[in-house]
Amino acid sequence: MKTLTLLRHAKSSWDDPVARDFDRPLNGKGKRAAATVGRYLRGEGLRFDHVVASPATRVVETIENVETGYGSALAPQWDKRAYLASASSLLDIVQELPDAAERALLVGHNPGLEDLILKLIPDRAGDELRDSVEEKFPTAAVAVMTFDVDRWDAVRSDGGTLVCFTRPRDLDAALGPDQG
Repeated sequence: MKTLTLLRHAKSSWDDPVARDFDRPLNGKGKRAAATVGRYLRGEGLRFDHVVASPATRVVETIENVETGYGSALAPQWDKRAYLASASSLLDIVQELPDAAERALLVGHNPGLEDLILKLIPDRAGDELRDSVEEKFPTAAVAVMTFDVDRWDAVRSDGGTLVCFTRPRDLDAALGPDQG
């Protein structure tokens, strides 16, 4: 059994004048959400044997703030392929994970992460978790999937079970969407 956790980077700042999208930092709400998600991961007892992440600034800062709440380092392997990657490219990364890792964490961007979940989890009537992901996979959201396989290269479309989908606003209402 393999467990894959996906984490979308926290809310970034569009107000920061950076030359490249890759360099966009988190905003204050994003930093709070990431730390809150880290506390949630620790509280749920989620552990990771292997972590892969996009090297974009907003992902790096998300991980730093998650680590603060989590209480320990995640020590990601930075993979440039994860930056704004499609679901197919992310699946390639998943299928290349070391088989010794039973519980992996992938940290990156939308729409790729959301599309990957929808690709890996069968669309069944009444699956409220999957329906919630399909509605929106917001910043700093976490999805946990399990696969009844022994090797990561055996992970296939419609082959997983979505066991958890948590948004920052589920943990703290103040981290929900801004009211305008």
